[in-house]
Amino acid sequence: MEVDLTPELEARLNEIAARTGRPTNALVQDAMAGHLGELAQVRGALDRRYDEIESGKVKPINGEAFFESLRQREEELLKRRSSR
Repeated sequence: MEVDLTPELEARLNEIAARTGRPTNALVQDAMAGHLGELAQVRGALDRRYDEIESGKVKPINGEAFFESLRQREEELLKRRSSR
């Protein structure tokens, strides 16, 4: 398999390899294994959340209403700070 890297990314990879004494291919394999592991965890969490919403165990919230309440709480905090 070939992986095309930007010159900047390849330079960073070579720098880390030189600093650590590890071969670049080992660094790439470690990075990919870690990244794929994280992707699997995120995918699992999203799948579980979807199943919870579909089953009715968790109720979705209105995004617009949530952000509006967040904005209002922020304004209240700022008002309290400025009145001190």
